[in-house]
Amino acid sequence: MDTLAHPTAPAPDTPRAPVFIALQANHDTLPIVEAIRADNPHAEVLEYPGMVKINAPGVLVIRRESIEEQIGRDYDLREMQLNLISLSGEVDETEDRFTLEWKNA
Repeated sequence: MDTLAHPTAPAPDTPRAPVFIALQANHDTLPIVEAIRADNPHAEVLEYPGMVKINAPGVLVIRRESIEEQIGRDYDLREMQLNLISLSGEVDETEDRFTLEWKNA
């Protein structure tokens, strides 16, 4: 990508701002965390009493299909909000993906 043509685009070698999502640590979130791990091998999963925090450099993508594979049923990504504690990053949400990233950082 030509950075002169797109002055807001980060330089290719510039690290992107980190993002995170924190979920309650309970039976419902275990398959969600496993799906996130599978789809985001670059992410760091930190387990605390009562909370799981997932940090990622640049972008974190949560895919509905991956969660459905883990739980064995249809899943609406909005269900994740029942166990959501906090997040950092701009949210881009569709029926199939929940993406966190800083678009202007």
